[in-house]
Amino acid sequence: MPQTTVKDRVIAKIKRSTSPVFLRKEFDRLGDYRQVSRAVNEVTASGVLLRVGFGLYVKARASSLDGQPVPTTTLLNIGLEVMRKIGVEADIGNDAKDLREGRSTQVPMLPIINIGRSRVSRKIAIGKREIVYEKG
Repeated sequence: MPQTTVKDRVIAKIKRSTSPVFLRKEFDRLGDYRQVSRAVNEVTASGVLLRVGFGLYVKARASSLDGQPVPTTTLLNIGLEVMRKIGVEADIGNDAKDLREGRSTQVPMLPIINIGRSRVSRKIAIGKREIVYEKG
């Protein structure tokens, strides 16, 4: 009977998960630190995962335009899920909230997350597009 490799276990965890976002520490129990790091890097290189920050990964799919890996969800949803996983109470920015509640017709161009009184310096980005944090 063939042994399952760490890479196989990482891929199985990704497929089982309902969340599109993964922290690096979620894979730690699948094997030794170096083995898991190597497996996550291989999975990222194959296009199943996309690195969006230090120790942050998101499920990816092939783009219909050029075949490059793109995230399965929006950058704003990725940011909100990351904040939930690291224990920070966050919501969409005030401009997006105004749009959602009908107080404005302006569509915000940047993905803004309101982090309240929390202190967050984590950079979350896909390519050149980056999450902006808002206090309040």
